[in-house]
Amino acid sequence: QVQLVESGGGLVQAGGSLRLSCVVSGSGFRTNGMGWYHQTPGKQRELVATISSGGLPTYAASVKGRFTISRDNTKNTVYLQMNSLKPEDTGVYYCNILLVVVPFSRARPLGSWGQGTQVTVSS
Repeated sequence: QVQLVESGGGLVQAGGSLRLSCVVSGSGFRTNGMGWYHQTPGKQRELVATISSGGLPTYAASVKGRFTISRDNTKNTVYLQMNSLKPEDTGVYYCNILLVVVPFSRARPLGSWGQGTQVTVSS
């Protein structure tokens, strides 16, 4: 059974940076894509970045040029470097294993959701 543990969130001022981490236990990390989702209260989780098993990243328009997704297969970890943060980036960030990484409309999370990590960006 796959387990996902996110960390790295916090409170930052607009324009600041954070680096999120997601450690994946269980099988399937190296052969599947990964994605980071963003959720705000009352809204569905929104996929913001994906990375293929081969390391090819794709981004939502809202974060392109500001966020960078990467993965370390030796550590079963996926990262999300978040720069130039905006108040609208506030929310809980989750990661998950994806069978399909592009297009975003076809991406489907395969694992159970972790607890997420809270990111708060003050203006």
